[in-house]
Amino acid sequence: MQAYDKRSLPRSGLSLSSLGLGCAQLGGLYQAMDDAEARAIVDTAWDLGIRYFDTAPYYGYTLSERRLGAALRERPRDSYVVSTKVGRLLLPDAGVQPGENGWAEPLPFRPHFDYSYDGVMRSHADSLQRLGMDRIDILFVHDIGRVTHGEKHAHYWDQLTHGGGFRALARLREEGSVAAIGLGVNEWEVVVDAMRACDIDCALLAGRYTLLEQASLAPLLDRCVERGIGIVIGGPFNSGILAGTRKFNYEDAPAHIVARVEAIAAACARAGASIQAAALQFPMAHPAVVACIPGAQSPAQLRQNAEWFAQPLPAALWEALSQAGLIDSRAPTPHGA
Repeated sequence: MQAYDKRSLPRSGLSLSSLGLGCAQLGGLYQAMDDAEARAIVDTAWDLGIRYFDTAPYYGYTLSERRLGAALRERPRDSYVVSTKVGRLLLPDAGVQPGENGWAEPLPFRPHFDYSYDGVMRSHADSLQRLGMDRIDILFVHDIGRVTHGEKHAHYWDQLTHGGGFRALARLREEGSVAAIGLGVNEWEVVVDAMRACDIDCALLAGRYTLLEQASLAPLLDRCVERGIGIVIGGPFNSGILAGTRKFNYEDAPAHIVARVEAIAAACARAGASIQAAALQFPMAHPAVVACIPGAQSPAQLRQNAEWFAQPLPAALWEALSQAGLIDSRAPTPHGA
C-alpha cells in the first residue's frame, strides 16, 4: 500500500490524502458501470492508500453516493474523508432517460437547483441517507457561477446569500455535522466572490488550475494561501485532454487547446516525462493545494493514475515548460528528481 502524504485543511482540522478519488465515474459518467466495477474501484483506491473520496448527488442522479457509501461502510469511519455537495435536490421522476447530461444509466431522480437554506439542509440530510453515514466531512456548494447559470446566476447567488444557503452551511459546521464548507465549481471567479460572502474553509476547483491553465493563480490561489483556505484539484486532466483524449471542459476540444496540449506533450517527451504524470503532479506544488482527485473508469486506470502521481519527474521539465511560456512563470513547480 502506498502511504500518500496527508495535507491539512488549516481551518478544519481535517487531513486529506494528497491523492484522492473523484467519484463521478461511479455514477456512470459517459459510460455505464455496474455495481461490482464501482466497488472494485473503491476497493482498489483503499488498497492504494487513498483516503479521500469526493462525490455528489448529481453524479448518476444519486448513483455515485449510493455506491460510494456501500463500498466504504465496512471501513472505520474515522479512517477516511468524504466530501459531497449541495445545490441540487434530486426528486423522483420516472421520465429520466439513459444518457441525460452524460450519465449513461442515471437513477430515476431529476436534479432541481436549490441553493436556499431549506434546500441545503434537505440536500445534506438526503446525502447522509444515501451514503449511509452519520456525518459528511466536507460539504461543497456544487456548480454555482455565471458561466454555469448564465442569466439565472443572480437568482441562485441570491439564494445562497440572502436566501440562507451559506447560513445553512455555517450552521451545519457550527453544529459539527460537517467539518468544512466550501464550493465545488468549474469557475474560479465565483470562489473569490464566495470568500467575500461566507467564511469558507476550502474549494474544489475543477479544471481551473492545471498544467493547461493557471489563470486562477491570482487573485484566487494567492488569497487562499493568505487565509488558510485549502484547494482540492478536480479535473486535473481538463476533462481528458491532458490524458490523451480530445475532450476539454466536457466537450470536444477546440483547435487552439489541442495545439497547446501538443506543445506541452512535446516538451514532456523531450524531458523524458509523461504528460499525464506532469498533469497530476504540477498543481500539487502550490501551497494552497491539499489534494488532487482524478476519477477512474476501472481499477487499472486508477492504478495507472497512482503510478503517474508518484513517478519521478526531472527538474528540467518544469524549467522547459516555463521558458516556453507553456506554464505561468509565477506558478510553483514540483521539486525535480
